[in-house]
Amino acid sequence: MKDTTILLVEDNADDQMLTLKAFERVGLPDAVRVVKDGVEALDYLFARGRYADRDSCPKPALVLLDLKLPKLSGLEVLRQIRSHEETCFIPVVVLTSSVEHSDVVSCYRSSGNSYIRKPIDFNQFKEAISLIKRYWLELNHPVIPAKVKNLDAH
Repeated sequence: MKDTTILLVEDNADDQMLTLKAFERVGLPDAVRVVKDGVEALDYLFARGRYADRDSCPKPALVLLDLKLPKLSGLEVLRQIRSHEETCFIPVVVLTSSVEHSDVVSCYRSSGNSYIRKPIDFNQFKEAISLIKRYWLELNHPVIPAKVKNLDAH
């Protein structure tokens, strides 16, 4: 796991704390960068404003995205991620408390990679984070954008 930066897009301070604590428990204490709304998420992803320095704000290997966000909804953030060449291949896991089937459908229609409901129990939440880490950061083979450009050139 050489690139383990995870962008957590979450406005709820309690959920931020739980997620950070869970990642600490699964061995990634410094991997998570937190943004609190949809506009800030896009600024981070597109290296704008205070996130312009990629050395201090590395491109994430994974985005954990809440749906109910201020300023710009999680679904709109997901749509914008998918519509830009520099971010379209970043895995996006919707991590939300919503139980609405329409939200699940909207997530997948917008090309979300996964939809996970936040467990209420911390041990279950930690297990969910452990599985996310294992699958998305260890087992999954991500697209390498430079190699896509080489394929597109042929």
